[in-house]
Amino acid sequence: MAEVCILRMEGTNCEDEMKIAFDAVGLEAELVHLKQFVGDVPKEKRRFLRDYKVLMLPGGWSAGDYIRAGAIFAARMKSRLKDQIVDFVESDNLVGGICNGFQILIEMGLLPGFNGISEYPEAALTNNLNSRFQCRPVFLKHVNKCRLTQEIDENKVVQIPVAHAEGRLTFGDKDEEFLNKLIENKQIVFRYCKVDGTDANMEFPWNPNGSLYDIAGICNPKGNVLGMMPHPERVVYKIQNSEWTRSKNGKFGDGLMFFDSIARYISKKL
Repeated sequence: MAEVCILRMEGTNCEDEMKIAFDAVGLEAELVHLKQFVGDVPKEKRRFLRDYKVLMLPGGWSAGDYIRAGAIFAARMKSRLKDQIVDFVESDNLVGGICNGFQILIEMGLLPGFNGISEYPEAALTNNLNSRFQCRPVFLKHVNKCRLTQEIDENKVVQIPVAHAEGRLTFGDKDEEFLNKLIENKQIVFRYCKVDGTDANMEFPWNPNGSLYDIAGICNPKGNVLGMMPHPERVVYKIQNSEWTRSKNGKFGDGLMFFDSIARYISKKL
């Protein structure tokens, strides 16, 4: 049985790149359609979340991003899988969401998770401040470790691409209150930064979407649920990096360390 479930439905993408990334670090990953979890398939194709150690939600435009990005995927999961997901998270398994996956985790109430899984979204990943789709390499600083990133050095600066139109994290009129909670709980995992690691200070293009406090990724207080907007699965190999011709040493790109960290955590847990 595969250790990693990469959950997909109509409109998701990057699941193949994510599987390739896990293959590169020695973790077996399986592409699983949502219908396989809810039983809308022949018996031999049925899958159960409890059989995996990691649940990953990939990027894309699930259900066409109608209503709000990630809202329909999240609603389907909550209506048919809520008990399984609660048990999975509370059993210390890992959950990761990238781009659209991050949006889904917000819509499901798994993040920020100040008081556990919330019934309604406590945050939003809304339109980029410049109202344009952003597809560009950005720099991230790993400011706090969570269980999925514990093998990555704190303050490590990496170059990872983004590709989204709705990536601006906000808590609305609770921005200050909830930002203070994130900082106090050390839930901010990645922040957009400049090439030397200094703060982006909400400046475009260093911060590509205007996200509060330059936030690119957050985790729940327990540290086993992580959402991030940038796509590490798109720069697993050196040749995928935007500046690969300037760095001729090595085979792998900055994105590999994210998946390698998960693999190391799983190996230590076994």
